[in-house]
Amino acid sequence: MTLTLTLVRHGRTHFNARRILQGRCDSPLTRPGREGVRTTALHLAGTPFTAAWASPSGRAVTTAVEILRHHPDLRLRTDADLREYHFGVYEQKPESTLDGVVAWSDLVGDVLAGTHPGLPGGEHAAEFMGRTRRVFRRIAADHPDGHVLVVGHGLALGAYLATVDPVGLVPLPNASVSTVEVEADGTARITQLALDVAGQGHIAARPMTRRTPVPSVA
Repeated sequence: MTLTLTLVRHGRTHFNARRILQGRCDSPLTRPGREGVRTTALHLAGTPFTAAWASPSGRAVTTAVEILRHHPDLRLRTDADLREYHFGVYEQKPESTLDGVVAWSDLVGDVLAGTHPGLPGGEHAAEFMGRTRRVFRRIAADHPDGHVLVVGHGLALGAYLATVDPVGLVPLPNASVSTVEVEADGTARITQLALDVAGQGHIAARPMTRRTPVPSVA
């Protein structure tokens, strides 16, 4: 049996467009962001989804609902462990503010390695990586085969992808599509990565240039 996971990053938000850090906080989709999500939804209209999951954040739920307009028989379920990394006191502040304290590549490298103690008021990287692994294990256990839609966030989805293939954080454009196949024995492989269906580009997709191996065990 093989489970196929289609991972979609939420559509572009007002905070994304303004380069404001958006982890646990939320921001509505922009008009172009909604248009991009609709383009992705059309792209996925013929995909035979058997289940749908999303982060409970409004931007992820809004994106998932738009995709599921083409799959009216599916019920959307949410899981708090799909939420984005918590940036603590840097939430709702310009990305440049955090960049002045720590380089993005260094921060993300330590987060993926599970070693970052967390930004002030934020979460420890070990907890973030642990919940990311747990939620995808639960989804795979609940759906041992079939095709599951998972709508989430750039760093959270990227962290999961990095556990499948440890190449660091791949920048995921808004409304982009990635695909992972999970076998019955738990082995997984990426079959599609960061497909920019909506043409949203990398405005809000920050790459990590430092290659950091990601431990396979939480």
